[in-house]
Amino acid sequence: MKRLTSPSAARNREPIVELLRSVAPKHGRALEIASGTGQHMLYFAAAFPSITWQPSDIDPARLASIRDWSTDHAGTNLRPPIRLDASKSDWAATQDTYDLIVLINLLHLIPAEAAHTILEEIALALGKGGTALIYGPFLRNGVATSPGDAEFHARIQSENPEAGYKDLTDICTYIECLGLGVTTHHMPANNVGLVLQK
Repeated sequence: MKRLTSPSAARNREPIVELLRSVAPKHGRALEIASGTGQHMLYFAAAFPSITWQPSDIDPARLASIRDWSTDHAGTNLRPPIRLDASKSDWAATQDTYDLIVLINLLHLIPAEAAHTILEEIALALGKGGTALIYGPFLRNGVATSPGDAEFHARIQSENPEAGYKDLTDICTYIECLGLGVTTHHMPANNVGLVLQK
């Protein structure tokens, strides 16, 4: 078996689906950026059968895991995963537009410049009226919301000083500068769901 597992994916899938039920289109095309193990994508495809889901990742082992998890899906709305480095400029130009884009637990793991690139490309890849959901942990006014978050943020920065938790206000301001509307939704374990609207 090539499938990988993530405890956090099992924990947060229900709250994410609950939020998606209130903001996702009734049908259309969806892209998940950095699908990771593939557990989320399998769950999303089952929960939203009228949406065609496109998983993606850059890591070969994760792409293999996504393909393995996909064999558990009985429907026809889950496409094979594609290799996509969403932190590189111009990837949106290689894709058709999407009605929904989902990004889970990535922004805090990458440098600010890469995070800005992803947001810029999401703005370009969304079709008119499209929606994006960005989920993960953020700083509030530059401060972590719990000792555990502060420790994780410090650990990330010890490995890459350019990475780490992004400030929620800064990210929302940047999203608005891209011409997108954004609303914040408080999620379990101090996470935030950002809903972007084009």
